Amino acid sequence: MNLSYLIEPFQYRFMVEAMLMAALVGGTCAVLSCYLVLKGWSLMGDAVSHAVLPGIVLAYIVGAPLAVGAFLAGLLCASGTGWITNHSRLKGDAVMGVVFTGLFALGLVMFTKVTTDVHLNHILFGSLLGIERSDMLQAVIAATLTLVILAVVRKDILLYLFDANQARAVGLNTTFLHYLFLALLSLTIVAALQAVGIILTVAMLIVPGCIGLLLSDRFGRMTAIASGAAIFSAIAGTYLSYFLNGETGACIVLTQAIILTLAALFGPKYGILFRARAARRAAAGREQ
Repeated sequence: MNLSYLIEPFQYRFMVEAMLMAALVGGTCAVLSCYLVLKGWSLMGDAVSHAVLPGIVLAYIVGAPLAVGAFLAGLLCASGTGWITNHSRLKGDAVMGVVFTGLFALGLVMFTKVTTDVHLNHILFGSLLGIERSDMLQAVIAATLTLVILAVVRKDILLYLFDANQARAVGLNTTFLHYLFLALLSLTIVAALQAVGIILTVAMLIVPGCIGLLLSDRFGRMTAIASGAAIFSAIAGTYLSYFLNGETGACIVLTQAIILTLAALFGPKYGILFRARAARRAAAGREQ
């Protein structure tokens, strides 16, 4: 195996563009992932990701951009879930499960009734290597807008998510922050949808935050670790998919899963093996 074989993927423009696009989308998802994991809203990312399908089909029917339909459907799912939770006896996780499976099923039924050249597999699993310029531009704009807004209101959103009473006490508009965060989540899913599809977006919104949480107990450091892991996974997964001839999005998520496993086993302070050694040392100390 020579060097020219190893650098072969970088000689193709579509591979380089796929790596850059995956890195942008992965990094953006990772930032949102930290908020979702710490707040316990991981299922919200799952719910919104699946709920965008009917919005995509409806947008195609009326001739609107698919990204607009996906964004509005995602926002409707997120806000509707919150409203039902606040006005019924059902808990949030149950409501999200019902809403996202119902909307996803509706989207599948709508899709079977529409004659379209948009293949369902591209919606479900993405088409990173064959992403069109218009979709690439939409993803860049959505990801950039999400990161900029998060950077501006980062402290306010953090305070609202983890201490809503204190946020109201200091005069923050918590209702606005709530729907702003849901809008950013929907926008991020739209960006990821263009690259890895509905199903794999769920993993990209959960796994990086879990990696950061296992390796740090400070939010800033957690976000940096999650973003670094997501960007590395995006580039490495896309690179490996060339040689494995595998689905690019799946290779990216599999790389993230491997990093998560390593962090869970060998991570300092919170790793399973680290805690097992610490427990054995504490037991030995008590015996002495």
